[in-house]
Amino acid sequence: MELSTAGTLLLGLAVIVGVARLLGALARRLRQPAVIGEILGGILLGPTLFDGEITSFLFPADVRPSLTTLANVGVCVFMFLVGLEFNRGLLRGQGRIAVSVSLSAVVLPFALGALLALHLVADHPTGDRLAFVLFLGTAMSVTAFPVLARILTDKGLIDTPIGGLALAAAAVDDVLAWSMLAAVAALAGAGGAPWQLLLVLPYAAALVWIVRPLLARRARREATADRPVGRLTARLTDAGVLLALAAGLLLSARATEWMGLHLIFGAFLFGIVMPREGASRLRRHALPLVERLCSVLLLPVFFMVAGLKVDLSSMDATAFGELGLILLVAIGGKFVGAFVGARLNGVRPRHSTVLAVLINTRGLTELIVLTVGLQLGVLDQPLYSLMVVMALITTAMAGVLLPFVYPDERIRQDLAARDRADASGGDASALSEK
Repeated sequence: MELSTAGTLLLGLAVIVGVARLLGALARRLRQPAVIGEILGGILLGPTLFDGEITSFLFPADVRPSLTTLANVGVCVFMFLVGLEFNRGLLRGQGRIAVSVSLSAVVLPFALGALLALHLVADHPTGDRLAFVLFLGTAMSVTAFPVLARILTDKGLIDTPIGGLALAAAAVDDVLAWSMLAAVAALAGAGGAPWQLLLVLPYAAALVWIVRPLLARRARREATADRPVGRLTARLTDAGVLLALAAGLLLSARATEWMGLHLIFGAFLFGIVMPREGASRLRRHALPLVERLCSVLLLPVFFMVAGLKVDLSSMDATAFGELGLILLVAIGGKFVGAFVGARLNGVRPRHSTVLAVLINTRGLTELIVLTVGLQLGVLDQPLYSLMVVMALITTAMAGVLLPFVYPDERIRQDLAARDRADASGGDASALSEK
């Protein structure tokens, strides 16, 4: 008996979640971020293996639109969480060096990526040559802030001076990357008339100057309200706030899509303007549920949908040559840019090397950028596949190289030096030669 469309969709979702959990756990056992295994799972379930027989059986054509919709919702929720967790305090005390390192780690790979695009455009025709050049430069410049934070936590580097600097530089990098991607999306004609695109800046200003103060005032009033709150009342209140957040998130995503940008920008902006103060109960009780739903179900669906578009089964010598050039530009541009930027600011050579390795992490953020490029028609499927491989390699690279460039003994020495500096009231950075 054949399964209904709904039954087939549920079966596919069960397989997606199971494969993501299994390969994610395997990646963690190999001291890699779980996202490596999850992305790899999407590729393995795609058309690369067995001429796409697995894909056709588990994900027939009639369920793929539903999967794509779930994937888009997952990306919107993830981008909202990225904006929500964006910590402007990371730049406090080291803003100048973080901005300097980030700029050098963006400008060089962007320029090299643009030059590579001029070489690749002949074999990968696109409707808009300028958009293709700018997009490839942007894709080479990305650093995955959320994945980097996870790597730093797993490696015990989150409290080290170099870990804080890497996070701060990656935060600036994220803002620059999304801004450049927004420009490319507008240039490629993501949708909407030119006059609609002009509404983006007033819309962002309204979110910052009107919506954010209103949300902050509401959060403070809820936090200071003098009323008895039982468990049931608290749950109902959290549920009501969650529904309001979901409505605001989806409306903001739809608004930017209507204006001519991708929907992820609206989700990200809505996360950015969420108040940090007065919403502690929401963050403690409600948001972990959203994060769990996103990581367990929605993002694995996104990996699956992304994997369906990756086909490495027909790679030939030309494709391997292009992959080599992509890796050379992506890794070399980021590494040299970050290293030189750090050294020009007086950071010691070892720490500059560690920073350059960390800044090369791309992960999920790169996959989102590539998916946007594919949806806009800027990338074709073969080049998209090669770029996904680059994202996997550059993300896994950090876990492989860090033990060599920054061994545990050196981490302990830097932490001890920071503690001594804190106790004496001196410079706790332990990074500068000056």
